[in-house]
Amino acid sequence: MVLHFKKATSVYRQTLPYVLLQFGIGVVFALIGVIYLSLVTWLAFRFFVGDGGLSLLIVGAIMVAGFASFAYVWRLIQRYFLYMVKTGHVAVIAHIIDKGEVPENQIQYGMTQVGDYFMSASGLWVVSEVVDAVIKQFNKAVARVEDMIPLPIPSQLRTLIAVVQKSIVLAARYLDNAIIAYMFVDRNENRWKSARDGLVLYGKTWKMVLGSTLLIVLGMYVLSFVLLSMLAPVAVAIDILPGSLQIISWVFVGGMVAVFHTGIVKPWVKTVVITTFLIEQRDKTPDSETMEWLEEKSDRFSELMEKAENDEPLDEDHVEDRKPAEALDPAD
Repeated sequence: MVLHFKKATSVYRQTLPYVLLQFGIGVVFALIGVIYLSLVTWLAFRFFVGDGGLSLLIVGAIMVAGFASFAYVWRLIQRYFLYMVKTGHVAVIAHIIDKGEVPENQIQYGMTQVGDYFMSASGLWVVSEVVDAVIKQFNKAVARVEDMIPLPIPSQLRTLIAVVQKSIVLAARYLDNAIIAYMFVDRNENRWKSARDGLVLYGKTWKMVLGSTLLIVLGMYVLSFVLLSMLAPVAVAIDILPGSLQIISWVFVGGMVAVFHTGIVKPWVKTVVITTFLIEQRDKTPDSETMEWLEEKSDRFSELMEKAENDEPLDEDHVEDRKPAEALDPAD
């Protein structure tokens, strides 16, 4: 595992242009979001401290519409732009691990690879949605913390176990990137077959891959706590500001912390998970026994098997009914 971390750290440094691109995009959109939400917050403040009247009803309507429109626009940006950028980073990581070299103009290379292999953002999204669902079902079936402990669990430890179990769920958001990375290495024209084989290889290596991912996710909890602790002096400084400015200042500070976490920390976690999986699966091949085992653990894998056998085209029609914003987290 230590060797995987060292290799991943090296790959992370090699892909800094992509990391900085994602960080820069995050800063820009965070500033836009802070300005937009600050305006809405100011309208809300006027609404609640005002003296009534038709004007305040209009302000209230604008406030509600503002929140709704911002959420909708942000969802579209995540799905059709940010996810393509972040998956381009996955393609570059996969190339470095597979070929041992950094592609020239890696940003253009990554985006080109995504467009060539998945055809569109919608095609990428539908594959990711199915892969994510299979991993969640599989992890839930084989990685139940309580079942792994042969002794009675004291009530004092149940909260910790719940945190670990939640971390396993969060880990799926990084593990689906590992399967997508395998698909870039595999380059099978039947995308569903490539995804199927990647999941089978995950089934053969899940203990090492999930274990290292879980360790990192738990480390992120610790880092989040440290970042929050570092905000104590900021809280003292903001406390002297007027009430409305305090709210806006906290929105700004929270946005910057979120950007750092999303733009710097998460890409490193993603790099470690992808590196661990691609190295662990090298000497293994997909087999029918593991496929059957996965089908027992996940009905969505059975669905994927059928798509692979029929070489179905990428189609997003069924995704709209499955709440993709919950299934995937493009922020990773």
